[in-house]
Amino acid sequence: MLDVPLLIGGQSCPARDGRTFERRNPVTGAVVSRAAAATLEDADAAVAAAQAAFPAWAALAPNERRSRLLRAAGQLQARSAEFIAAAGETGAMANWYGFNVQLAANILREAASMTTQINGEVIPSDVPGSFAMALRQPCGVVLGIAPWNAPVILATRAIAMPLACGNTVVLKASELSPAVHRLIGQVLQEAGLGDGVVNVISNAPEDAPAIVERLIANPAVRRVNFTGSTRVGRIVGELSARHLKPALLELGGKAPLLVLEDADLDAAVQAAAFGAYFNQGQICMSTERLIVDARVAEDFVARLAAKIASLPAGNPEAADSVLGSLVDASAGTRIQGLIDDALEQGATLVAGGQLAGSILQPTLLDGVTDAMRLYREESFGPVAVVLRGAGDEALLRLANDSEFGLSAAIFSRDTGRALALAQRLESGICHINGPTVHDEAQMPFGGVKASGYGSFGGKAAIEQFTQLRWITLQNGPRHYPI
Repeated sequence: MLDVPLLIGGQSCPARDGRTFERRNPVTGAVVSRAAAATLEDADAAVAAAQAAFPAWAALAPNERRSRLLRAAGQLQARSAEFIAAAGETGAMANWYGFNVQLAANILREAASMTTQINGEVIPSDVPGSFAMALRQPCGVVLGIAPWNAPVILATRAIAMPLACGNTVVLKASELSPAVHRLIGQVLQEAGLGDGVVNVISNAPEDAPAIVERLIANPAVRRVNFTGSTRVGRIVGELSARHLKPALLELGGKAPLLVLEDADLDAAVQAAAFGAYFNQGQICMSTERLIVDARVAEDFVARLAAKIASLPAGNPEAADSVLGSLVDASAGTRIQGLIDDALEQGATLVAGGQLAGSILQPTLLDGVTDAMRLYREESFGPVAVVLRGAGDEALLRLANDSEFGLSAAIFSRDTGRALALAQRLESGICHINGPTVHDEAQMPFGGVKASGYGSFGGKAAIEQFTQLRWITLQNGPRHYPI
């Protein structure tokens, strides 16, 4: 069992009132972590520590910030086993957490490379003798709110580019993965970023609304970023707007994978299985809609069903488990409700559907219509539905018939044709002949519509975490009208 204190101003500390909360393994019920349940005063203290650390961190030479972030990346990767040991918080497979650590280290390395890329520009002025500049400077304290499903990747992403841009951060850990999120803060602290540069607070689930509101309302917090559900993202966006804080929101998805009639079906099946079922479909980019040309649909569905048969879900510690557990049994109950609704209205269960506690077998449904909840609602589980259309335009209409717009994929041997379709897809990300689940540290990552706004990743994130300022230098006399 892992004890998880707060990290405030470089110090490990309990909550001010001593309260804690437990996170249990969804499969075994064993307590994995016991975390400090932050009070509102703890939230204030974390922001104050970040504010106090800001001047020194922002004043560092860019290559010194780069050096410290690179050191943190190496230490994070070296401690991969510690992160994997905490995988029981969410019931995930060890390989998922191992991948998380690898990509998170790359996110830190990419952020480190950006410290010298925060550029401004000289702007011609009509005023004689006026030298005008647009400069990008750090904002101050950045609040990052990270989810549990890709806990190392998404918590690191929430703080890496803010740090590279010269900001200090407060990370609000997920109630479902507090040990992992706290460990990220510890690694960064031990890498020598400086006391208060990174602060991590955890909170009991019932306290989350009050803690989030308190953090966003704090005048020292200048930017907010959130990754999570669209429902909670709307709340975070509304709170941020109320306090005039720019927010970067990466929210839900219901990614379509389009299979044109000329597609390599074997390649499409492999991508569909990975995209739909890896990490039990609990990824914002997970493939939820398989939109297939009717001319090849039967063949595609048969091949995918055979692939699913080789992907048993079970206890992550069992040798024969390819897929692990949902985050908890209540997630299984919710997803089962979506499956049952579709079946009651005439959908066909092609594969899977068996639920035992938090273990749901990978599921494929055919014959889904827009009258069924699974047509529109994000399952956030190992469930994919087949939608059939006649021709490219029909497939495109089905793909765009969603409130979400995060990731998408198109399979076709005619890449020019696929690229033309990709430009008309309403999504922030689209992969041709690749899976919907794909992330690289240097790529702009963000969605449209109900999937949020703004982009994480590389140069795209500089705009999110810096303040653009106009500064002039007057050389010589200036004429005034009075």
